Order: sequence, then structure tokens, then C-alpha cells
Amino acid sequence: MKVALGSDHGGFELKEAIKKHLNRKGIEFADYGTFNNDSVDYPDYGRITAEAVMSGECDRGIVCCGTGIGISLAANKVKGIRCALVSEEYSARMAKSHNNANMIAMGGRVVGDGIATGIVDAWLEAEFEGGRHERRVEKIMEIEE
Repeated sequence: MKVALGSDHGGFELKEAIKKHLNRKGIEFADYGTFNNDSVDYPDYGRITAEAVMSGECDRGIVCCGTGIGISLAANKVKGIRCALVSEEYSARMAKSHNNANMIAMGGRVVGDGIATGIVDAWLEAEFEGGRHERRVEKIMEIEE
């Protein structure tokens, strides 16, 4: 599995903590920026990270901004992306198991490093349950058409 990572300046430090966590776990990732705390626009990084997931370059994606809201909205504009804004492990697990979220978003000003690494683990370990959830995810994807 390869995880795409992206953030704006508000999520930069959280993204860096997630990178360290993924490294410790031996999980491959690609960092699509930003690469420092200088002010940038979150739509740019939400989009490029989501496009890496949709192109197949990466299997899943994690994006961070100050609250996680703006960058998740941007990521969700890329056709085929289901990016869930999460702030605790249960929602992260459900985002994958019920909604087959291929991306998650978190806020660097909202979620601490320890909680974020638990969220990442819960989401990466979860599996899509299919069944009745498959029909619902298909309906979500039909809205794009």
C-alpha cells in the first residue's frame, strides 16, 4: 500500500507527524507538499493529492489543513474521491468500512499528533464491508455523473 500525503501550511506539522508514523510502520508514502510552514492555498494540495489516488499512483490519501474542512472539500471535487473529514478513530474506521473512503482529512489545529496516528491506524486497518454499504457508495458515486 502506498499513501498519498498533502497539506497546506496549517496542516504541515500534522502531515510531518503522520509521515514519521508511517515510516515507523514501514508504510510507503508520497508527499505532495507543502514542504514548510509558508502560507499556501489548500485547494492546490487537496487536488494534487486526490489526483495521485485517482491515477493509481497511490492507493489511499491523507490530507491536512488547519481544520481539515477546506482541503477535504477540495479533494472531494476530484471525480472518484471519497474523502472523509475525521477527528477520532471510530469515524475513521467507519469511513472505510461503511463509506469506502479512499482519503481522509484532518485538521492540524484540531487533532493532536497522538490522536492523528490512531486515526491513521484505524483507517488503514479497516476494510470495506460491502453488502448494503456497496449500494450506498454506488449511489454517492452516481451523483458525480
